[in-house]
Amino acid sequence: MTTATAPVSSTSNPGWFAKTEGWLDARGKGAWIAAMVLGFVFFWPVGLALLFYLIWSKRMFNKSCSSRRMSRSMTSMRSTGNSAFDSYKADTLRRLEEEQNNFEAFLERLREAKDKAEFDQFMDERAKPASTEA
Repeated sequence: MTTATAPVSSTSNPGWFAKTEGWLDARGKGAWIAAMVLGFVFFWPVGLALLFYLIWSKRMFNKSCSSRRMSRSMTSMRSTGNSAFDSYKADTLRRLEEEQNNFEAFLERLREAKDKAEFDQFMDERAKPASTEA
């Protein structure tokens, strides 16, 4: 009597290499490059192996995070087919962009006011020694 056992799936319990690869992929190309540089610094064969792996797996030449963000923003402007929802979405996005612009203008005014106050304080402190000498 033979019993059939299910093969152990490697995806249910990934090894340290797969976990590390997933962790680095989640953080993007910069994490891979940092790992490679650290590999060269601490033990050069590790850095060289990472460089070859990045080139072989084409991770070095695939799209960056900014292009993914751009494609995500392009899909947000795509029509859903429901004109009422599309109108609501367009109005909401326009309102949010307007609020963002207003907030950025407010922050700029705050920075200018702070800079002016600091400059005025500097000029007052500079004028004090001149008035005491006279």
